[in-house]
Amino acid sequence: MHDYTSLQDPAIAKHLLEGGVGVVPTDTVYGVVAQATRPEAAARVYAVKVRDNKPGTVIAADIDQLVDLGIKRRYLVPVAQYWPGAISVIIPCGPELGHLHLGLNSLAMRIPDDPALLELLRTTGPLLTSSANLTGQPTSVNVQQAKDYFGDTVDFYVDGGDLSGRLPSTLVRVLDDELEVLRQGSVVIK
Repeated sequence: MHDYTSLQDPAIAKHLLEGGVGVVPTDTVYGVVAQATRPEAAARVYAVKVRDNKPGTVIAADIDQLVDLGIKRRYLVPVAQYWPGAISVIIPCGPELGHLHLGLNSLAMRIPDDPALLELLRTTGPLLTSSANLTGQPTSVNVQQAKDYFGDTVDFYVDGGDLSGRLPSTLVRVLDDELEVLRQGSVVIK
């Protein structure tokens, strides 16, 4: 297990590109992350979270990365106005992304609003992320809490300080050309 203090450390991208799993600060909360294009890495994220049938969120540097992942551009264009930002939008996807959506044929996606995280994503490509906690437990607000949850089941931790003032992303889906809020988070939608 490795400890880092900056998302810009080149070793972090190396870990992820080699299939590693880690805990990083995002523009919202701490998240467990792995490269979205690697089924074995995604499986590890779900295993360390003790999470079944509840997919995480895919974060990307831009819409083109999501299209390259296999998401149809026509689903992304209507929600592009919310990105970068703390709004995760559930978007339909096919069986080729089953390792990410766990059979639900839809997945939350987001382009975060954090320059260091975006730079990491430009190097790694899209990442699967899920809040840094065990299912049903409070989300980690600092790296020590994440370590208490995951110990050495992840490959690295990035200490981004105390994130206790941050909320998770707002989770929405598009329904009949309107947004339906599924989880109110850091962005208030009325």
